[in-house]
Amino acid sequence: MADKNNQTEAAENLSQLLQIRRDKLKQLQESGNDPFVITRFVSDNDSGNIKENFDALEGQEVAIAGRLMSKRGMGKVSFCDLQDKSGRIQLYARKDEMDEAEYNRFKKYDIGDIVGVHGVVFRTQRGEMSVRVVTVTLLSKSLLPLPEKFHGLTSTELRYRQRYVDLIVNPEVKRNFVIRSRFIKHVRDFMDGRGFMEVETPVLNTISGGATARPFVTHHNTLDIDMYMRIATELPLKRLIVGGMDRVYEIGRIFRNEGMDPKHNPEFTTIELYQAYADFNDMMDLFEDLLSSAAQKILGTYQVQWQGEDIDLTPGWPRMPMHEAVKQYCGIDFMAITTDEEAVAAAKSIGVELPETADKTWGNALYECFDQRVEEKLIQPTFITMHPVDVSPLAKRSPKDPRLTERFELFICHSEMGNAFSELNDPIDQRQRFQKQVELRDKGDDEAGMMDEDFLTALEYGMPPTGGLGIGIDRCVMLLTGSDSIREVILFPTMKPND
Repeated sequence: MADKNNQTEAAENLSQLLQIRRDKLKQLQESGNDPFVITRFVSDNDSGNIKENFDALEGQEVAIAGRLMSKRGMGKVSFCDLQDKSGRIQLYARKDEMDEAEYNRFKKYDIGDIVGVHGVVFRTQRGEMSVRVVTVTLLSKSLLPLPEKFHGLTSTELRYRQRYVDLIVNPEVKRNFVIRSRFIKHVRDFMDGRGFMEVETPVLNTISGGATARPFVTHHNTLDIDMYMRIATELPLKRLIVGGMDRVYEIGRIFRNEGMDPKHNPEFTTIELYQAYADFNDMMDLFEDLLSSAAQKILGTYQVQWQGEDIDLTPGWPRMPMHEAVKQYCGIDFMAITTDEEAVAAAKSIGVELPETADKTWGNALYECFDQRVEEKLIQPTFITMHPVDVSPLAKRSPKDPRLTERFELFICHSEMGNAFSELNDPIDQRQRFQKQVELRDKGDDEAGMMDEDFLTALEYGMPPTGGLGIGIDRCVMLLTGSDSIREVILFPTMKPND
């Protein structure tokens, strides 16, 4: 009963605070000081620059704008902390140094209000770098109170749902998104510097393809057809390789109608790139160079901490065929196994079961042993190569063993960071693999691919040997920021609506 009474009292107090703020706004509007009619404020400085260049700016007048985050004093002398894009700085206001009416209005401003200030840079008697206020203009009235200083916005779900409040009261959160922006810029500079051209391909498609994933389905009213939000950019980009655009890449949103967990969000960002006359070994070199150089440029080091592990991104990452990884960690030598039945039995002997929709084949047994028993053990950057054909419908077969493909995935801290192939350019083989995907789909596997006749037509015109690579931008940013959840590096992650 006491808890219920406390909740009722808290709700009543909040209601009173909201009304007080609205009453203040009404008084301002009635006195001709409506903040919402102001259209602009020209600032020439910010808190970070003032602190970094204090000696040069001391005694100079500056114009700054930001949000009030605290208030102290409020007699004839007032202190406030103003927060802007680069940090916080103290405001010092004296009644006898300002217009009296303006000072009296300033005293009534609330924490959360946005103001523009003209003032002089100086240091207080306590040595704090500050701005002595000459004039202050209310630019926007905050009608909702910010979370309390010491309790803050601590609920992770509420932080993601109200990212705008999260960024206000937890300004350190901004670091992740600064690093994200710098990483994407680095990726573009890196690719452009190697002669790749950035392109754009459709988000809506009549066929879902390019990956093994469940798509989102929507309806085009004018054409009266269902369409699929893209689960990959692979097939359109390969069409461009056919057309003679030898080096292309796309950075963009991908949509997969799948589960959500710390590593997965239904919409996420990738870069996919394709290079004619290259293979998966070239893609390994490129990926290693791209990610290690990003760490060095953005963080200044190859050493990062992620998910409780010390990760070394120094170039020279090991490259291990999947069957060797399974042999090393599980003790099963799949290369000595020749039949599907024996392979499935070997998997079961270590507690690995194949999904109901998967065919009981040598390749699927090898892959499931890796997926269920080995992936979790890969901490340092490791390229896992030579995936089975059964799980690689778009990769070129290995000339040494037709059961395997020239494919790799990069794993860091038991997380897949990217996926690459020597691309399949044999249209006859590709049709057979598409048909296999169609059969799996008919059996109920809604993640299996569809038959793409137009892509097969493109391949029949001839696609040169090509290396392709897809990289998860969000996972890479998680690594560089040390974030354990993908929601920490997506500004607006997908959330279940409030009731």
